[in-house]
Amino acid sequence: MKHGVAFRKFSRTSSHRMLMLRNLVTSLLQHEQIKTTLPKAKDAARMAEKIITLGKKGDLPAFRRATGFLLDQSLVPKLFTDLAQRYAGRPGGYTRIHKFGNRPGDNAPHAVLELVDNPRDLRFQMTARAVGWELLGKRVGQDSVQSLVATGIPDVHDVIEKEKTVHPEARGELRSVTRRNLQKVLKYRGSEAVEEMSRIAEDHVDTLLAQPLALKEIAAAKQEKKNKAASFAGIRLRAGQTLPGGVRSTLHLAQGALGKENPGRWQWFTRRKLGVDKSSVWNEI
Repeated sequence: MKHGVAFRKFSRTSSHRMLMLRNLVTSLLQHEQIKTTLPKAKDAARMAEKIITLGKKGDLPAFRRATGFLLDQSLVPKLFTDLAQRYAGRPGGYTRIHKFGNRPGDNAPHAVLELVDNPRDLRFQMTARAVGWELLGKRVGQDSVQSLVATGIPDVHDVIEKEKTVHPEARGELRSVTRRNLQKVLKYRGSEAVEEMSRIAEDHVDTLLAQPLALKEIAAAKQEKKNKAASFAGIRLRAGQTLPGGVRSTLHLAQGALGKENPGRWQWFTRRKLGVDKSSVWNEI
């Protein structure tokens, strides 16, 4: 029986495999966010956890072990100062893996491996945008779009401070999944993280409010200047995309064919076009 088998083999010799994992961990500490295959990310995350634990110990044996492990010696001070201070109050779980589809060519599963609470934390960014989306979806049903465009959502900071203490399954301004993610990303961060999340959420709300207005202005400009061709694919709503406060599900919107309609075909070969949910409240602006 195989006892003590801790890591994957990766079809490599032990020396080659260890050098590959050392290189991945070194790149992770340098850039704090790397993209690799999912099996490599899982094994590299395990080794990165151990190296960051050495940085938190801060004694001479830990310094010697970390120096012998990392391929770039200039990262040793960062490990024992910046990262050790960042994760001083966190008992573990210094890395996070995001699945990133499959790689073209060999179809290998891709993943993004990152250090938690880094300046480009994906979970933090996605949670902040989800907060802005859900707050705007509720405000659209209560106030007019014109008033939201003029004032925005001024109480984003207060909502985030309130949702930090609410039970994840209780009723509140946010969904339970968003509230749980919010509490996770803010648990070991300081008060400045709430300010940053509020700023990101407000910026996302402004973007969501500006998109329908820009589409209407573009449509009006195209009516006046039909001879001038312009591409607006960057801000046009995509097939299956919904707006905040929409009533139709994305799955219902995505039903149909991606190809263009061919009037020459028989009726049973013709499929419906993909729809875009434009709620009535957005048509009033």
